[in-house]
Amino acid sequence: MEKSNGLKIIDLQIGDYMKIIEECIKIGRPCLCQNIHEDIPQTLNPILIKSIRKNHDINSNLILQLGDREIEYNPLFRFYLSTRLSNPRYKPEIYSKINIINFAIKEQGLEEQLLGIVVRKEKPDLENSKDNCIVNISNKHKEKEILEEEFLRLLSETEGSLLENLKVFQALDLSKQSQKDIDETLKINEDLEIKIDLTRENYRLVAQRAAILFFVLQDLTSIDPMYQYSLDAYIQLFILSIEKSPRSLKLNERIEKLNDYHTYAVYKYGCRGLFERHKLLFSFHICTKLMDAENRINHEEYQFFIRANTLTIDRETQFSNPFPTWLNETRWDQMSELIRIPDYRFLRDSFDQFPKDWKEWYTSEEAEKASLPSTIDSLITEFGRMLIIRCLRPDRITHCVLNFVTHNIGSKFVEPPILQLNTILEESNKRSPLIFLLSPGVDPAPKLQQLAEDKMMAKSRYYTLSLGQGQAPRARKLLEAGMKKGHWVFFANCHLSISWLPELDKIVEQLQTAAVHSDFRLWLSSSPTIDFPISILQIGLKITNEPQKGIKANMKRLYELITPEQFQRVKQDEKYRKLLFTLTFFHSIIIERKKFLQLGWNIHYTFNDSDFQISENLLAIYLDIYDKTPFDALKYLIAIVIYGGHCTDEWDMRLLHTYIDSYIRNEVLEVMYYKLSSLPYYYMPRDGTFKLYKDFINSMPTTDHPEAFGQHPNADIASQIQESKTLFDTLLAVLPQKSSATVEKEVENEVAKAASEMLKLMPHQIDIEAVKKYMLIDTSPLSVVLLQEAERYNVLLLNITIALNDLLKSIEGLVVMTVELDELFKCIYEGRLPYAWQRTYQSLKPLPTWFQDLRQRINFFNSWIESQRQPIIYWISAFSYPTAFLTAVLQRTARKDQIGVDQLSWEFEVNKTDDKYLADIDDGVYVTGLYLEGAGWDRKQGTLCEAKSMELVTLMPTIHFRPVEHKKKMTRGLYIAPCYYSSIRVGSFIVAVELKTGSMSAEHWIKRATALLMNLDN
Repeated sequence: MEKSNGLKIIDLQIGDYMKIIEECIKIGRPCLCQNIHEDIPQTLNPILIKSIRKNHDINSNLILQLGDREIEYNPLFRFYLSTRLSNPRYKPEIYSKINIINFAIKEQGLEEQLLGIVVRKEKPDLENSKDNCIVNISNKHKEKEILEEEFLRLLSETEGSLLENLKVFQALDLSKQSQKDIDETLKINEDLEIKIDLTRENYRLVAQRAAILFFVLQDLTSIDPMYQYSLDAYIQLFILSIEKSPRSLKLNERIEKLNDYHTYAVYKYGCRGLFERHKLLFSFHICTKLMDAENRINHEEYQFFIRANTLTIDRETQFSNPFPTWLNETRWDQMSELIRIPDYRFLRDSFDQFPKDWKEWYTSEEAEKASLPSTIDSLITEFGRMLIIRCLRPDRITHCVLNFVTHNIGSKFVEPPILQLNTILEESNKRSPLIFLLSPGVDPAPKLQQLAEDKMMAKSRYYTLSLGQGQAPRARKLLEAGMKKGHWVFFANCHLSISWLPELDKIVEQLQTAAVHSDFRLWLSSSPTIDFPISILQIGLKITNEPQKGIKANMKRLYELITPEQFQRVKQDEKYRKLLFTLTFFHSIIIERKKFLQLGWNIHYTFNDSDFQISENLLAIYLDIYDKTPFDALKYLIAIVIYGGHCTDEWDMRLLHTYIDSYIRNEVLEVMYYKLSSLPYYYMPRDGTFKLYKDFINSMPTTDHPEAFGQHPNADIASQIQESKTLFDTLLAVLPQKSSATVEKEVENEVAKAASEMLKLMPHQIDIEAVKKYMLIDTSPLSVVLLQEAERYNVLLLNITIALNDLLKSIEGLVVMTVELDELFKCIYEGRLPYAWQRTYQSLKPLPTWFQDLRQRINFFNSWIESQRQPIIYWISAFSYPTAFLTAVLQRTARKDQIGVDQLSWEFEVNKTDDKYLADIDDGVYVTGLYLEGAGWDRKQGTLCEAKSMELVTLMPTIHFRPVEHKKKMTRGLYIAPCYYSSIRVGSFIVAVELKTGSMSAEHWIKRATALLMNLDN
């Protein structure tokens, strides 16, 4: 279109791109700017908004204001932008400046393209005939046009009467005959085309399946910026599937085999470049997309499965929770929404009729396998069963999804193929980079080095370079030499050299056409980053590189780092072998413990093999120097210096100490088969050879039970719920956004209804004047805290009210939908708490639950003010800043006893009686609203105990927080439990609370990560 006008093509990565654009503006040359991202540079803004004016001083030329300069503007200048992003999300103001045209291929268009490919491969003569038909039909239509134009020309040039012009009649007869011949030929070709198309339609199912699978791959870009796939590469994969899939003389069998083969080929192709956490989602997405194409998915049910959030703000409008003692409100909110779907209304009666059966099913270990109460299993589909589990037992969703995929498309789609670098190499070529997607703590370099040695590339033909500042010139030289001489070039850590990646992008682009040695291979490694060039990701072969999971896998890997000679190098060899074994167990435990999330570590640490190797060297040196094993020194250096060097949280450090005390001790050397956990298969093996230790590790369980870490079985549930949440969040990201006017209106109505309900139920602002009057009666520090809380909550209530009113106006079209309002709209629709509303206090609750909690908090403070006296029991969770409240209690005691606040600490007594017997006290406060996580509470004994099955948290009885002088404080037989504001423990520590340990030791509860929480996630 613009080729003849001298179109100039540029890239924003070019350093002087603005100079090129300026030149184009001056001379009126069209310009195409490629590879635009979602954030368009501000330097282009004057061009986009056409900041043009007339220069009245000189020839009335047009002038463009470009930054602080003015340049002459030629009206012939045209500016085009293009992006490689498959689904860019531009801000509303961008749409007002640019005409956006979507050139991305649609599923129907791709289907036709793939149909042509498969027919050409399967029936080449047929497809050639189709091509000839199209050409013949096109040619005949052109002949008709020429005849008509010729006849019209003759008529226009004829002078005098047409009836007397013989040439006109002769031309007309000739035209009629030619027209007849053309029409007959057209009819023959069109009939032939219909017959060909009918035969081609036999392969329609293959093209449909392949088109669906391509867009499944494209959907993955919404999950991670590194998941990019090109259509050219996909078509090559499709052709390969046609060529390699099993043949059959029966057409139906051939199509079925081809579809099965290609579906699995796409699964393998995708899995190779996916992180482990996304592979089950990929399988499920393939499964549901294929089922949807066969009309086997109910869209209402599928939407509910992914979102399942309720916009019900006013709980008075929903069914009451029939099981309040064991089913939390968030779970019931979702179940209430499911019951609203017509096919599931019968569940409401079932809850009333079979309460015991429902509780039995709810507490079953594998709810996805257990029978539902009564005859429910016979009344619902497999997917319907998943919906019930999604509402009531979200911890079992990943197991459900796995079973669902297995049942519908086969078990091989839940068993990701094992990555073999040799296989990847065979599929590669000199023009396509091989890209390692990095995970923390894993380096692909050793495996690549080994592969290079196996392929005889290691000596002088394999070059590695870790990218970073100042490495660009050397990288450029290595590439140039490698392309000429056929070297392997490995650039590690590309994410550390973002500024050089555009140049690498240009080099890879040149690779596609330049003369390159056939042995040349470009290897890259990078952590996920949005700045990595899309074109490289699309053309390259992506390989994920993640550590193996499990205690056994980690111990096996660590023993691979040790040679048999190294195993015998220490004089006190038996001590070394035993302590080395427990050191590897310790390392594996602390690495794998992160799977328990907040019950694992407060902060995610990147413990690595270097920590282990340094500790192993230290162990060997100390055993050679000292005859008597220096356990204290070893524990200090390993726990405090080496591994502890990563730790920045004191409670994580306490846990690290507890573990090292368990595994580096004299009993390891003296006690036969010393137990490393309460489970029977984790113990110190009989001393022996290097092979004996490795064989013992191989005999260990592949799957880790929580008890191996000192955790309760319930600890797995929390991590499984998080896995399910991640699955739903990523499924929501790949869910296509329906943009029909009807759907958009329905969504707007839902959001508007929820916003209106919130405004209707919004608490009134706390009366600050009433608080100030109360402060005249109560002069204690607690009244100051009350005033501070009232002011904070009033700001929050005001901000919410303004935001909701603005949102309603924008939905009605009265005000502009800003970025902030758009985000609020999405949050309400998805049931998420807006980030802006979390500035007063942190919360992980879904929006409806959070709003109910906010109302209860305001009610608490209003009751305090209205009563004109301090509460007997304080709901500590209501305070946005509970540290100030506790400090005020200490200040009150310090004033009363006339001692310094720094001389006071806390003593705690958990109430064993009913709260109605409690009265006002002078020494401290009664506190309620604390939840115990990682343990249960024996109210009768007043001690910690093991939690019941499925009991993730326990509401603690009222606790007496009593300030005491340090010298009077009692600490014996107590577990110091950290108390956090929310389940995200990092940065939310409030106070350490001492609880009686019961029959277990404090170390037992430390490994359980037992803690108190002020606020729950639901």
